[in-house]
Amino acid sequence: MERERRDRKQIEAKEKGKKHCGFKRREAPIEGISSMAALLRTLIVFPLLLVTVHSQFWLPNPFRGSNDDQDKNPGLKLPGITIPILGSIGIGGETDKAEQGANPPFETDYKGLWMLLSADSGANAMHVNLLPNNKIIMFDATAFRMSTLKLPNGECIPYKDDKKRDKEDCWSHGVEFDYNTGYKRPLKMVFDPWCSSGGLTADGILISTGGWKDGTRTVRYMDTCEDCDWKEFQYTLADARWYATQITLADGGFFLVGGRKSFSYEYVPPEGKSNAESIKFPFLYQTTDIEENNLYPFVHLSSDGNVFIFANNRSVLLNPKTNKIIKEFPILEGGSRNYPASAMSALLPIKLYVKNAATIAVEVIICGGAKPQAYTLAQNSIFIPALQDCNRLQITKPNAQWKKETMPTPRVMGDMLNLPNGDLLILNGAKQGTSAWYSAEDPNLNPILYSPYKPMNQRFKVLNPTIIPRMYHSAVALLPDGKVLVGGSNPNPGYNFTAKYPTEMRIEKFSPPYLDPALAIHRPIIIEEASETTLTYEKNFMVQFRLGESFVDKRDVKVSMYAPPFTTHGYSMNQRLIFLGKVDVRKVFPTVYQVNVVAPPTREVAPSGYYLIFVVYRGVPSKAMWVQIK
Repeated sequence: MERERRDRKQIEAKEKGKKHCGFKRREAPIEGISSMAALLRTLIVFPLLLVTVHSQFWLPNPFRGSNDDQDKNPGLKLPGITIPILGSIGIGGETDKAEQGANPPFETDYKGLWMLLSADSGANAMHVNLLPNNKIIMFDATAFRMSTLKLPNGECIPYKDDKKRDKEDCWSHGVEFDYNTGYKRPLKMVFDPWCSSGGLTADGILISTGGWKDGTRTVRYMDTCEDCDWKEFQYTLADARWYATQITLADGGFFLVGGRKSFSYEYVPPEGKSNAESIKFPFLYQTTDIEENNLYPFVHLSSDGNVFIFANNRSVLLNPKTNKIIKEFPILEGGSRNYPASAMSALLPIKLYVKNAATIAVEVIICGGAKPQAYTLAQNSIFIPALQDCNRLQITKPNAQWKKETMPTPRVMGDMLNLPNGDLLILNGAKQGTSAWYSAEDPNLNPILYSPYKPMNQRFKVLNPTIIPRMYHSAVALLPDGKVLVGGSNPNPGYNFTAKYPTEMRIEKFSPPYLDPALAIHRPIIIEEASETTLTYEKNFMVQFRLGESFVDKRDVKVSMYAPPFTTHGYSMNQRLIFLGKVDVRKVFPTVYQVNVVAPPTREVAPSGYYLIFVVYRGVPSKAMWVQIK
């Protein structure tokens, strides 16, 4: 704390030294004003000038939007004078100093905090998605015909067992979970969603696709009303989708690719419709091996609307309008990366500016995984070390090449989440073996913080361990308060609470380093009632926030926009973090600021839907506010 006070005093001293230099006042011509009037204007304006330069104190209506004349030409306007804003506006294609921040992010030795939220999730958290109503949907499989939570009102679902005998299933296989209180509401699922995929529509409805046995061709809908339950259509898909990947395209539709023995893809049809056939995709057949190692392919929407698809160790760029592969990337050497080898993948933060370049850079990261033969060896109780590398590829760059670095520990079937300040969190999984029942050993209990824009040898930080192994069928979710929900682990068939790695029903929250209590004084607080929550592409919008700092440089304030993903089997589908172009930051009241930013330019960069908006000050994010862009 003493060091921070010294730093702040040094910053203020520097700013005071700048007040009378490096700042050119622009005066409009003054006609018909006496020399005495001009002197009086100088006496009035000059103190305001000093205050403005020192603290960026502005005088707009704090509840006004960001598209009026003053916002188009920002600055403090008085008769005959305009005081410009300090700091520059980022232009796409440049690495401008303003976007790097005037001051570095706050450093902390804090290594995170684990907290038990619930001792019993009701249904195992194999699949997880945060909804815009601030509830978490969790579900596993109907195949086990049990959980720890019964369906309400004594309801049971009839089914036939393997010997065709009539049975009843009275258990809930999915829950709506309140991450603040731990309250869980049972949900009814009929057609097995085991190892399915999913994502949110532009209206915030969760769509789940595929699964096992009677659920392989099913599409399910979960809305956000208080008593909503699953609505299921069993025969919607053309092909069986077990271990498939679903992402949102620029037009708002869903692209569904892969699945066991399904070397194809298809587009999810409107509710109540069905697909007569799929589109064959030889790339998936070419990338499968004796262990498969290409299930749950990593799929990311690029900023040009094309689709990046990674399977096993190869990747391509597909044009979803023509259904043609337009590019193949170099092979990623070292091992296999998809289920059951199960590496982790995400997009690095997408950086936007007020004026963007024609090509908006998109970079993929893939970390961990396993050797191709790891699964077969694990079936014979031979658990070889997982992969320990992280690999980055800028998919929008001509002649892109993989860039490799080394994690502190090996990891297979882990999870990777974008954090609101631009870091990535790597957690869960094991150090040996692969995904699947009984196929891994040596749980990796320590999360890793990865800071992608630090120097190469400073990017990884080992954080405090959990005491709960999170193995096969674990899942995570970034919460609006900046914490991370962690659940699941079901490394044995069914609900087995006595195995070496038992079925895990406990739900934890993890607080990343930016939630260090010592940094709480630097945490912005969004004022939702004075902020805009409905966004239009390319248009300015404003967010107001409180920040208890005596001096705030606009370059130290950033706004990030996060798409909540569908997470299962170590992969978060549709995850996306975007840093928005910043027009200006104004002080509207003491400790109250308004940041004006530009919404994403296209649906290719940010498909229509609900996002979490965070204000980030020197690496410390606020709690989020929900917005919808359409």
